[in-house]
Amino acid sequence: MSDFDKHRSAGYLANHMARVFAHALAERIRPLGLAPGQFMTLIELWREDGLTQRDLVARLDVEQATMANTLKRMERDGLIPRRAHDSDSRARTIHLTEHARALQGPAEAAANAVNAQAMRGMSGAERSDFIRLMTQAIDSLKP
Repeated sequence: MSDFDKHRSAGYLANHMARVFAHALAERIRPLGLAPGQFMTLIELWREDGLTQRDLVARLDVEQATMANTLKRMERDGLIPRRAHDSDSRARTIHLTEHARALQGPAEAAANAVNAQAMRGMSGAERSDFIRLMTQAIDSLKP
């Protein structure tokens, strides 16, 4: 018999929670024509338009190939164009279309609704502790 208890494993629970959150978010943003990977990329571009693919890979901590596929799909869906970088001929900058800008409010509202649903049984202090502890665990695992 194993001593491993998935219900007491932070890693198991974090992974399970991430999958459940991703599914709930996907359901909420699907009517907007977005997938979770696109949403995460848009969050960064809404904060700072004109990033490079390398910038997005670093900020989102995803593989280069994953980001390349996400950006290709976003370009196909009319969310972004890519332009030549001003000072680096090898790089291209990624910009938001008006359509992508218009999705910010509805997409963020969908994400806020998922967060509220997930934490609805928690007090304000518990919500703050939950976020703080998750952030602490993430920071502890970073190289």
